[in-house]
Amino acid sequence: MPQPRLPVRAFVPRYWPLWTGLGVLRAIHTLPLPSQRRLGATVGRFLLRLARERRRIAEINLRLAFPEHSDAWYRDLLQAHFQALGIALLETGLCWWSPAERLRPWIDVEGLEHLRTAHARGRGVILLGAHFTSMELGLRLLDVIRDFPAAITPVYQIHKDPVMEAIITGHRERHSAGSLPHDDPRAILRALKRGHIVWYAPDQAYGGPGSALVPFFGIPAASHTATSRLARISRAPVVPFFMRRTPEGRYHLTLHAPWDDFPSDDPAADTRRYHQFIENEVRKAPEQYLWVHKRYKDRGPQLPDVYA
Repeated sequence: MPQPRLPVRAFVPRYWPLWTGLGVLRAIHTLPLPSQRRLGATVGRFLLRLARERRRIAEINLRLAFPEHSDAWYRDLLQAHFQALGIALLETGLCWWSPAERLRPWIDVEGLEHLRTAHARGRGVILLGAHFTSMELGLRLLDVIRDFPAAITPVYQIHKDPVMEAIITGHRERHSAGSLPHDDPRAILRALKRGHIVWYAPDQAYGGPGSALVPFFGIPAASHTATSRLARISRAPVVPFFMRRTPEGRYHLTLHAPWDDFPSDDPAADTRRYHQFIENEVRKAPEQYLWVHKRYKDRGPQLPDVYA
């Protein structure tokens, strides 16, 4: 697929720092992977000091999700989380520019047979993910190790800046079958009808139509219930997919068996089932979930604004 054309404004002085940063990122991606991870952790420690509002949001989320811990535990996890964010920033270079041969030796995969079997049904697959710091690289690595022909198509939120949107989409689509805006369900259904593997992560706060207050780590959270509708209309199997970085510096991809009895007649119960999967994965590496997002916003006037 051809890369989207950059707007003319992409080359005005305002964007020169962006191009400089991308050049640095491309140079860094040539370093050995362990060196990149150490450098990313250092970047993350700087982000922890600079991004004060995001640090505040992350700490609120962690205290809500894990209320049983000490101040020292939250402090250590907060630092580990920002280190994971720094690593994820540098992993963008791996995702965009590294060849498959370089990435393949670092991958461990569990459950690829589930995705293979689900795709063989011929109705497409809803690859149900979540917003972990490694999500972008996870899709690239899945494309590297899959051993059957399939089109992997991510659903994403369009960037507000058209220049950033063109850059991100252009690089993402080099290793996928295109990408789909999250607010275009018809396009998602068309991709499933064509037999695509559609990566979908509806775990961020959403208080619009088709939402419900569903517990996330025991706290009511405004949540999208669209997965049930997409699965019902398309009849596509739902395969949960997660990736985490291991302490040994490897990438562990986990694909779960397609969900039985899904969707049910209760979209909120289906969403709770999804949240339980996320919670189980988060507990394996809590620093790698995207805690800097306001997960507990848009809950209506009946519940307090925990970020006020």
